[in-house]
Amino acid sequence: MYSAAIVRNWLSDPVTSFVVAGTAIFILSGLFSDSEISRVVEIGDAEVERLSGSWRMQRNREPDTDDLKEIVERYVKDEIYFRESQRLGLDINDSIIRRRLVQKLTFLTEDIATIQPLDESALREYFAENIEDYRVPARFSFSHRYFSTDHREDARADAAAALVSRAKGDPFMLQKSYAGNSLSQIRGFLGEEFATALSQLEARPIAQGPIKSAYGWHTVTLKKIDASFIPEFEIVADRVARDAALAVRTNANEDYYRELRARYEVIYPDYLK
Repeated sequence: MYSAAIVRNWLSDPVTSFVVAGTAIFILSGLFSDSEISRVVEIGDAEVERLSGSWRMQRNREPDTDDLKEIVERYVKDEIYFRESQRLGLDINDSIIRRRLVQKLTFLTEDIATIQPLDESALREYFAENIEDYRVPARFSFSHRYFSTDHREDARADAAAALVSRAKGDPFMLQKSYAGNSLSQIRGFLGEEFATALSQLEARPIAQGPIKSAYGWHTVTLKKIDASFIPEFEIVADRVARDAALAVRTNANEDYYRELRARYEVIYPDYLK
C-alpha cells in the first residue's frame, strides 16, 4: 500500500512526468532512423476505401475515377511529406501529429523560399506576366424604375410603356441608383440577366429597356460607363508584392514535392493505374 502511494506521488510530479516523457520520445525517435524510412508507398484496397469513405461523407456522393485519383494522389503527397519529416528529424513517428508534420515541412519549404525578398525588378516582371489579374473592371452608374411581376399582370409591357409615360414604377427593396459598380457587383444585386443586358447598353440621358432582373422588369437610365483599365505598377505595387510572395511560396512547395516524388516508388491498385 505504502509503495503504491509512493509510485502515485512520483508519477504525479510534473518534473518526473516530463523526464519520463522525454525519455520515451528519445527512445522512440531512435527506432526510426533514416535507413528504415521506406521510399515505397503502396496503396492497398483498404486504404483506397478509407479515403473514398471519408470523401463520401464530406461530399455526399460516390467519387468518380478522376475524384478517386485526386484523393489518392493527395494522400501520396501527404505520405511523402510525412516520411521526409521523419527523415529530417522534425518529429517522432506519431499518427496523432502526422498532419502537423506535413504542415511543418510545407511551412519550412515556404520559409526557405521567401528568406530573400523579391526586388523591384522581379516584382515588375511578375506584374507584367500576370497583368490581367490587376485589371480594374468597367464601372456602371445608373438609375432604374422597377415593375413587379408579382403585382402586375404584364410587368414587361408596363415597363415598356413607362419609357414614354415616365410612370414611377413600384417600390423596390434595393437601391434605385447605383454609382461606379462593376458587372460582378451588379450581378450580385440584380442577377445575371440584368447585368448582361446592362453591359450591352450605351450611356444615354434617357431611359432604356426594359430589361429583366431577378425581381421583375426595369427601365434603366445608364448615366456613365467608366472603361476597364490596368493601373500603373506603382499604384498596385503592394498588392503585387503580396501576390508574388504567395506565388513563390506555392511554387517552392510544388517544385519540392516534384523532386521528392521522383525519389519514391508508388505502387497503386491496378484499377488506379
